[in-house]
Amino acid sequence: MAPEAQPVFRAVATSTKPLLQLLRCIDFAPRVHVQITEDGVRFAADHARVMQGVAFLDKALFSSYTVNLPTPEDDEAIELPNFQISLSSILEVIQIFGAVDVATRAQKADQDPYRSNLRNYRPDAFSNQTLGISGTCTLLYAEEGDPFKITIEESGVKTTASLTTYLPEAPEDIPFDRNNLSFKIIMQSRTLLDALAEISPTAPTKLSIVVTKSSPYLSLVGSGDLGSSAVDFARGKDLLETFSIQDRWSQHYKFDFIKSSTEAMRIANKVSLRGDGQGVLSLQFMVDVEGGKRSFLDFRFVPFIQHDEDDDEAEEED
Repeated sequence: MAPEAQPVFRAVATSTKPLLQLLRCIDFAPRVHVQITEDGVRFAADHARVMQGVAFLDKALFSSYTVNLPTPEDDEAIELPNFQISLSSILEVIQIFGAVDVATRAQKADQDPYRSNLRNYRPDAFSNQTLGISGTCTLLYAEEGDPFKITIEESGVKTTASLTTYLPEAPEDIPFDRNNLSFKIIMQSRTLLDALAEISPTAPTKLSIVVTKSSPYLSLVGSGDLGSSAVDFARGKDLLETFSIQDRWSQHYKFDFIKSSTEAMRIANKVSLRGDGQGVLSLQFMVDVEGGKRSFLDFRFVPFIQHDEDDDEAEEED
């Protein structure tokens, strides 16, 4: 009897909270490109080649992580498994995890009218969490072209979802020249989120970012049909943990694109802002997750084209 073929990828997690936190941050495209590596799973979302978001699920986030890559012939490079998939479908399935225990407690509340609603969704003496009954979430990709399977198992209930995978159409990453950095700033991500919240009420369509060697150091200016508003860090250099600049740098971006990264700003501890000589903006977020682990989210944005003749600005398209 022939031995059973090993799946290309199989990973088991006892908590899906870190997965949900990270993947929700790049939920701005209908499909994401998935690449499975021996160190983790890379999810990349792209919008018209002017905005990209990458979430990397490190293998440390899983209690079990196995990848079976084919043996390359001669000196050929190993081709990593990759495909496209609907991110919204993944998020919907993963959110099932933990719902069984909550539903059980909700049913008890319906049967007992004297049970406090405030205690309804808290762990009690008989909850799975207190009793140490852990559930599992298993991710499985058997072979190229197969569905991506997610199995949720807890409280004796097992749910499996088979999600359709699509041929990979991964565009190249937006080029970012790390050897030609114009500036680098590291700050608390909450500070950047608060700055965007100050600008948002004027419904801006464009966000201008200006970095200078002297005060105000960093300026964010939002402009639109209702006017403009700005946030300067003139007296807030202490808020910038790292501040490095080669020369004055000024670029303009679509505000809604930058706004798409606010979920990452909300859950992250720190953010690194970098701009290169071409005007590409990189936002890299450091996120502390359960168990003292650390993950990163990476966003890149292409600026509006600046015309010298009429100063019109149009979105850059490759």
